[in-house]
Amino acid sequence: MNYLKSRRDFIKKTSAAAMATMGMGAPLAGLLSSCESKMKTTADSVILLFMAGGMAHTETFDPKRHTPFRKGMEAKEILSTFPSIPTKLDGIQFSEGLENIASVMDKGTLIRSYQAADLGHILHTRHQYHFHTCYEPPQSVVVPHLGSWIAKEKGALNPVIPPFINIGQRFTVGEGEELKAFHTAGFLGSEYGPFMIPDPTSGLDSVRPPVGMDTKRFESRNQLYKDLIAAGPMGEFGSDYQKESLKRSMEQAYILLNSPEAKAFDLSQEPKESYDKYNTGKFGLGCLLAKRLVNQGARYITVTTEYEPFMGWDTHDNGHTRLKDMKKLIDAPIAQLIKDLDESGKLDRTIVLVASEFSRDMLTEGRPDLKVKDQVQVPDIVEDLKNFGMHRHFTDGCSMLMFGGGIKRGHVFGKTADERPCKTIENPIKIDGIHQTIYHALGIASDLNYEIEQRPFYTTPDGHGKVETGLLT
Repeated sequence: MNYLKSRRDFIKKTSAAAMATMGMGAPLAGLLSSCESKMKTTADSVILLFMAGGMAHTETFDPKRHTPFRKGMEAKEILSTFPSIPTKLDGIQFSEGLENIASVMDKGTLIRSYQAADLGHILHTRHQYHFHTCYEPPQSVVVPHLGSWIAKEKGALNPVIPPFINIGQRFTVGEGEELKAFHTAGFLGSEYGPFMIPDPTSGLDSVRPPVGMDTKRFESRNQLYKDLIAAGPMGEFGSDYQKESLKRSMEQAYILLNSPEAKAFDLSQEPKESYDKYNTGKFGLGCLLAKRLVNQGARYITVTTEYEPFMGWDTHDNGHTRLKDMKKLIDAPIAQLIKDLDESGKLDRTIVLVASEFSRDMLTEGRPDLKVKDQVQVPDIVEDLKNFGMHRHFTDGCSMLMFGGGIKRGHVFGKTADERPCKTIENPIKIDGIHQTIYHALGIASDLNYEIEQRPFYTTPDGHGKVETGLLT
């Protein structure tokens, strides 16, 4: 019951905030750093590869003692259910099944000390909201997504290509409304919101009329859509700024529809040899589409394994067997994306971040010194393979990978304990540090803010996010 109440509250408050945001006028520029124009930029674009659902660090990029399955084993024995493999970095190991990514780690930084927020009872979408916006939900205004801040402050590299593109997430699966809550530009305006591509194999369908619809009929539908918007809540309650921003976003989509760059969304244009290297499924082809779009001037792209409750990385059962499949899904395409960007010279100016909202552990829900209510029962004695894996949500030690755009090559940042609880013990970093480091690389000042509800609203809460120089060259 508490879960349903908190979930409903989250939806209710974010929905109310959305209406409040529509009523606002143009956000007023706050005091910008006098050093902003002098900042050295090391990146032009960002690709976030988001492992939605809670990727266990001990089963991926920070393996511990391997414990093979046997009937009758104690749950407390289990740290890593896969053996370790070597990486390109001397003395640094990954979990079995990630051999391809291991082979490109000389090109990036391995972060082993990310700490997710303490948000009470753990809900994936609350932590995903926090990860993508840097603000704890709910807020009194609709908070812009990281990609929206970047789209607003840096603008489009190519005026035809949407500056913020989201690939792979549907909103027709469980917790769809909560997922929508942070896929928004908020008070920055609709033109800076995500261009949604739920399925990369149908990417071209996002920028062209349906089969059988001629241009005249499409233009008629476009006008009808404008009329519906005008007669809806946006038309009635929206400020002039929000209305104009929505109008510009629609015009941008229409320009893209008629541009040669629209072919970048068509994966059938990719040579078969390259296509096959990425084709592990929807996520792999999303990585391929991200490469094509960055080459055409996309500013910020998210590719997600997609959050769907009790699927993918959300390993409340069958953790070991499920992770075998997830590794097959991500290993080859992530490595190929890094190789292709590096060979083309794009990696030097493109940050690629591989991350998840939090990690997992067999025994601890939350973190060792701030446990929260268990959401799944794990037997003390493991008799069945379905109970062999990382079931609970763990927030005190998570792994990330960062490549390109001024990020150090062949570097390891932070450390977790080798024995349970496998928590962060060196160089902790939180989401405001990750965001601010990305902003810094792009040349966005740390004190950038807009006046919202008669108070300054920063890219990180109260502007306190600090650049983590230990990640940068």
